[in-house]
Amino acid sequence: MISVDTNVIVRLITMDDKKQAERAAKAIQSERVFIPHTVLLETYWVLSSAYGLDRETILQAFRNLIGLDNVVVENLTVTSHAIEACQNGLDFADALHVASSRSAVKFVTFDRDLVKNSKKEERLIPVSEV
Repeated sequence: MISVDTNVIVRLITMDDKKQAERAAKAIQSERVFIPHTVLLETYWVLSSAYGLDRETILQAFRNLIGLDNVVVENLTVTSHAIEACQNGLDFADALHVASSRSAVKFVTFDRDLVKNSKKEERLIPVSEV
């Protein structure tokens, strides 16, 4: 199994450098691949900030990637819950933070939007303001 960096995933999704995209695809197709949450988090940020991709495009790319038989994400349940919560309006980073905290009784924050928007997410632990 190999693990990949953000830039490998970005090349694969954006195809902005043909040679690197081909190398990324070959690496991902030839071995089992582990993708940690930190790589997904950074990939989301790069794709939205640097490439201007919208939420739906990024989330669909993530779904396609984790749907590959040879791809393993750090925690599929957490990742799936974060993608779903982001689809429903939460920021991806916030969704991943809260989904990763499922062993806690609640997630506290100063972010009022996170508190408000997380109320409809039944699969996430409660979020409240500090």
